[in-house]
Amino acid sequence: MKIIFFTLLAVFTSCMAYSQDKDSNETKIKEEKKMPEKIIKTDEEWKKILTPEQYQVTRKGGTECAFTGKFWDSKGKGTFRCVCCGNELFSTDSKFNSGTGWPSFWKPVSGNSVIERSDDGLGMKRIEILCARCDAHLGHVFEDGPKPTGLRFCINSAALVFVERKDDPKPDKKLETATFAAGCFWGIEAAFKKVRGVKETRVGYTGGKAENPTYKAVCSGNTGHAEAVEIIFDPSEIKYEELIEVFWAIHDPTTLNSQGPDFGTQYRSAIFCHSNEQKEAAEKSRKALDESKKYKKAPVTEIVDAGKFYPAEDYHQDYFGKKGAYSCSAAGKIPEKFLK
Repeated sequence: MKIIFFTLLAVFTSCMAYSQDKDSNETKIKEEKKMPEKIIKTDEEWKKILTPEQYQVTRKGGTECAFTGKFWDSKGKGTFRCVCCGNELFSTDSKFNSGTGWPSFWKPVSGNSVIERSDDGLGMKRIEILCARCDAHLGHVFEDGPKPTGLRFCINSAALVFVERKDDPKPDKKLETATFAAGCFWGIEAAFKKVRGVKETRVGYTGGKAENPTYKAVCSGNTGHAEAVEIIFDPSEIKYEELIEVFWAIHDPTTLNSQGPDFGTQYRSAIFCHSNEQKEAAEKSRKALDESKKYKKAPVTEIVDAGKFYPAEDYHQDYFGKKGAYSCSAAGKIPEKFLK
């Protein structure tokens, strides 16, 4: 009987300890997931502290036009807060250029910063992102972002205020821009993404006179624009002259207005220079290529000043990266010494 009694006592004590640990853990989890205290105002109160655009976006669920918000391409270091209540939402540490024209992040600053809500508007199922503190509409989240989350929080600039980080001990590196055209921009972008020192890329249209061109308009050959790739690179890791070497390697600079199966002025070979130094380097490199007699014909590559760059539609950005494969040979032609 004693044995049975002490056995039951041990089991009871163990269960009590487990229950207390479980309650303690659940309390801890609840505390960790505790959401910020809600801020509630009337429409009239919100209108007094917000601009018409901020009110339309955050309180009425509006969406600003792509590439018009002030934060879609911002480069500073700091945090983005809710324009309505000041709640801390996103950090520049998770910001990336998605090519969509809206500020994009792969995660919020914490699990308590935002809340999600199903959105069946526009005839499609989407996940709306709201400020956890005041329920301001911020944007939407999509499953096409970079690692490690694979998410893209697509946010309206009008819903944000930026607080710059003043105490960053490491000054930003000085990055530079290069722009090349060498045929279909899908493959050319995929190639440059593999090059060391290249930090960002986006495809678009430049070199013509038509404003705000579309892919269909450029394909007609009537806009004067070329399919091009804009590259942001770190000159401490790769020199502009080396990028030109990659440019020569991944296409045929001797074919006029054509690359492979693609024909038309939009597929011409061109270097769009952002400074006199870039133009001098490009002209020197083209001359050296011609004198090397690598090709039977002389290069027909244009070397001109860079003009306005019009980003292409979202589905063109990182096209092969989204597909998970390369369908052209450009990426395979990069000299190994330039690879990441």
